Amino acid sequence: MTEQLVAFQGEPGAYSQLAALEYFGPDTATLPCESFDEVFEAAQSGQASHGLLPVENSLAGSIHRNYDLMLRHDLHIVGEYPLRVSHCLMALPGVSLEQVERAHSHPQALAQCEANLRQLGLAQSGDRMAAVLASRHAAQVYGLQILKAEMEDNPANFTRFLALACQPLEVADPEAGDYKTSIVFSMDNQPGVLFKTLAVFALRDIDLTKIESRPMPGQVWEYLFYIDFAGHAQSANCLRALEHLAELTTFLRVLGTYPRYRMQNGT
Repeated sequence: MTEQLVAFQGEPGAYSQLAALEYFGPDTATLPCESFDEVFEAAQSGQASHGLLPVENSLAGSIHRNYDLMLRHDLHIVGEYPLRVSHCLMALPGVSLEQVERAHSHPQALAQCEANLRQLGLAQSGDRMAAVLASRHAAQVYGLQILKAEMEDNPANFTRFLALACQPLEVADPEAGDYKTSIVFSMDNQPGVLFKTLAVFALRDIDLTKIESRPMPGQVWEYLFYIDFAGHAQSANCLRALEHLAELTTFLRVLGTYPRYRMQNGT
């Protein structure tokens, strides 16, 4: 296995590859995979040292498939990275903006740039000249020229990626540093039980940064709860919270503890 090889879903030039290069470093070797499933398999089998998966977008919400796949694989979250998603309209060299009549991209990217595309008079059909919506990185990879940058209608467009590896991240002192922990659990359907599970964190002033519920595979109207909280799972305060939570749940798994990425606004 390459010392550090990061698997991602998509083709070279994809936003996931850009996130890998920004998070792990510009010289990082990457492995394109056709599907999210293949990324998990590459990381778990040792074909890649890490998998980098998107789990939520600030505009479109959670990517549920990857939450489900995390439960099915024995991998650990070792890092997070929020990628600023900025769509560029690009075409072959020599094509002017006035010549473009249709734009190709992922449906989500087209939706995120709908107003700007309409303002430019671009249609998604037509045969004369075509452009694509993709990252600036994609223009470099494929030798395209950027006709217009920052095409997204809403600039607050971020995708949060998680770095996964076979081994958990080890730290010398769980009490020091700024960490985040991700867990998943299930519980019996009883009155007030969800309140009690969340109270184990509130009683200890532990900040919950995300709560997500997903249907439990094979069980009708039963759910798994994914929670991110501030703190290291092995710190005294968080460890007591997890021990308390284990008493209230039928299933509990720590998906990973990793350095918390702080954006400029502090979130």
